[in-house]
Amino acid sequence: MVRPIRTRPAGSISYPLPQDAATTSPNYRAHVGKKNQPKSCRVRVAYGVGKIHPLGFPLCGAAVRVRACQYIREYRNMRKTFIGAGAVAAAFGFGLIASGPAQAAPKFECDTAKLIVPWKPGGGTAIIFNIFEKTVNEQGAKPRIQVVTVPGQGGNKGAKEAAKARPDGCTLFAIHQSAITSFLNGRIPFHYDNFETVALLTSTPDIVGASGKVPWKDFAEFKKAALAAPETIPTGATFGSTSQFMWLLLEDLTGMKFKYVPFDGTRERMTALLSGAIQLGTINVASGRKYIEGGDLKAFAIADDKRSKFLPNLPTLKELGVDMEFALKRGIVAPKGTPKAVVDHWASVFKKAAENPELLKQMDAKGTDVAWVGPADYRKWAEKTFADYKKVAIKIGMYKGK
Repeated sequence: MVRPIRTRPAGSISYPLPQDAATTSPNYRAHVGKKNQPKSCRVRVAYGVGKIHPLGFPLCGAAVRVRACQYIREYRNMRKTFIGAGAVAAAFGFGLIASGPAQAAPKFECDTAKLIVPWKPGGGTAIIFNIFEKTVNEQGAKPRIQVVTVPGQGGNKGAKEAAKARPDGCTLFAIHQSAITSFLNGRIPFHYDNFETVALLTSTPDIVGASGKVPWKDFAEFKKAALAAPETIPTGATFGSTSQFMWLLLEDLTGMKFKYVPFDGTRERMTALLSGAIQLGTINVASGRKYIEGGDLKAFAIADDKRSKFLPNLPTLKELGVDMEFALKRGIVAPKGTPKAVVDHWASVFKKAAENPELLKQMDAKGTDVAWVGPADYRKWAEKTFADYKKVAIKIGMYKGK
């Protein structure tokens, strides 16, 4: 008579023995063959009749011995399964600890996201973000992006549209420090604080530019003329924007004073500068290099910490005794309230684009450095830049805040 299975110690696992006819038959050994039994099984069935195997089953005859043999095989297979599953679970758990909670990919309600550029086509900002648009889409970003120019009011019109858009990741906004200078000048009621920072992308230093028709050969002659006749040299600028702020900084550091002529954007200002309708205006390598080399424009200095390799004979302002650097820092923001997962998605998309060799080559040709900065550090940069610009705006009398 077969004795019942001994109760296992608390916390252990016991399984019922198989009861099918084949395994309970005395001829089971012949049925399965000795070679099909694991060595450990062949050894352990030798315990004999009437003994209890350490695993908890009785040994009382050939039928039970072969049942024990199958049990051992099943037990060992189950043990491997549990150990394997445990290892996978442990590894998975460690991965969660190492990488933090898994974050589901954000869902978008659009197939194409709108990237608002608040300037007319052909300007520096539009050109740069058209390059990013092409690269992002070629890399398979979902959603795709499409640059939409919304010019007017010195960038204010496009900024208003972006600020009022739904925070669903389907609207992005191309921005630079004009958002700060226009706010400080009282022209717009918002700046970086009214958006979610996504990524800082590029830096383009300004050049002290002039019409090719002006009589001055270099910065020294230009400065002498400006000091001799303050507020008489027509200088093109978008009021309250960076294109005016650069000249205001130069005034503060040198004592020169200029006569400002308003323009809505870079393209109109460049046209006036080329025609001689104005004498001064900010330019950069991307917009002015071919005109400088052709003699249609003059460049007196670059507001950077180093000379441009594309204009190696152009000195920096610091070389000329003016301790000043001024570069447009272009980046991407999203409407306030855009979820973090969506912001992080777009930050990752633009980071990948910013590492693309072909994009880097094109930006380099335009005298623009690419230096991707993520959402958190971009926010810190915006806060510091706002504080620095506010001090300058108060000092030069530009600040219109309360």
